Amino acid sequence: MLRRAGFGASGPQIDAVVGQDWSVYLDKALNMDPDSDPGALATPMPAPVTPPIPPDSAPLPVRTEFIKVLSGQMLDLGAWWTRRMAAVQEPIHEKLTLVWHNHFATSAEKVLAAELMAAQNQKLRTLKLGDFRELAYAMLIDAAMALWLDAVRNTKAAPNENLSREFMELFTLGHNNGYTEADVKEGARALTGRYVIPGAQTVIAPENHDTAAKTVFGVTGNHDDTAFCDIVLSQPGSPGFVAGKLWRLLASDTPAPPDVLDRLVAAYGPNRDLKALTKAVFLDPAFTASAGSMVTQPIEWLVGMLRSLAVPLGSPDAVAGTNVVLTVMGQRPFFPYDVGGWPRGQVWLSSTSTAARVWAADKFVPMGDISVVQEAAPTDRVDAAGYLLGIGAWSDSTAAALKPLHDNPVRLVAAAVNTPEYLTS
Repeated sequence: MLRRAGFGASGPQIDAVVGQDWSVYLDKALNMDPDSDPGALATPMPAPVTPPIPPDSAPLPVRTEFIKVLSGQMLDLGAWWTRRMAAVQEPIHEKLTLVWHNHFATSAEKVLAAELMAAQNQKLRTLKLGDFRELAYAMLIDAAMALWLDAVRNTKAAPNENLSREFMELFTLGHNNGYTEADVKEGARALTGRYVIPGAQTVIAPENHDTAAKTVFGVTGNHDDTAFCDIVLSQPGSPGFVAGKLWRLLASDTPAPPDVLDRLVAAYGPNRDLKALTKAVFLDPAFTASAGSMVTQPIEWLVGMLRSLAVPLGSPDAVAGTNVVLTVMGQRPFFPYDVGGWPRGQVWLSSTSTAARVWAADKFVPMGDISVVQEAAPTDRVDAAGYLLGIGAWSDSTAAALKPLHDNPVRLVAAAVNTPEYLTS
């Protein structure tokens, strides 16, 4: 449970929780202020400011320098989030922020501005356990999202359907789940006129907003983005979609069975309670029954290893190493593949991912604290490596593969983080 509620879990971390009531533990963890976590206080979010955009007529060196500054700010922001995930004492909040980042997938590949990505990231962190309506609306009018899904191009004179479509298809209802092309078009009209202003905010330009009547899901009126959000979330398919999506992001690479989904929807309730839904996912009997069925994603794998081994990330070399491995594996923070987010499952077990994990283990294991393995008797080191990494028991085949490495603790741990037991949760 701890491995999926955070980023891996070491033996000592598991020992600290064993014996506690899981429901009580979850309440305590979920009710914590994520920004007051000692690890969060030690890793304050950067405050990038987007430099003025040079005009098209600006000399090439000026435009090149502008892009260089933006790229540097994004590198810093990505490195910061990796450090934050590795540093926090209670990782559930950063894990959930990552989960909702994947749901409302927005990529700096197009947005470019770290200032906007940072603002969105903090909204996700702040709103992830409240009313889903508040979170969904915040994303609907978010500045990074406005650039990512072309809301800034959506005007009364030339409606752009991108945000309207993806808000329904990917964020709130699911593909072809009750909406029509007419709903998409009318929804786009309701969303017209927003543009980005300094401070990572969006506002409506009245001259570009369509004030004529629109009909969305059979409801006619002078709808704006607020009304559009409320109408979409009132559709009967929305609770099941949101609950099912969170299940797949936290509990299983496959859809929730009907009985599980019914329980999750009941927890979500008419108030669209994300805290109750999150807790219901973690407490459902099917969550425990699905242990070992999820392929660990690259960020989860890397951060879990860094946390279990207490790898220091203060040096530029270590920070650069995390960026390299996540880039090669295809899950760099703030750069999801597309609006559908990162994939799940077997895709992360490709030969490219395997090579990157081996490289990362060889780089970071020597930097970490593996004293519990080094100080164990050679014949006990395979079990000690399992304890260090929070693996309850190795399979016979894995234990046999690790046994020849017991005289070399570094190689043993580097191999252990690449075993089937550690690559699934």
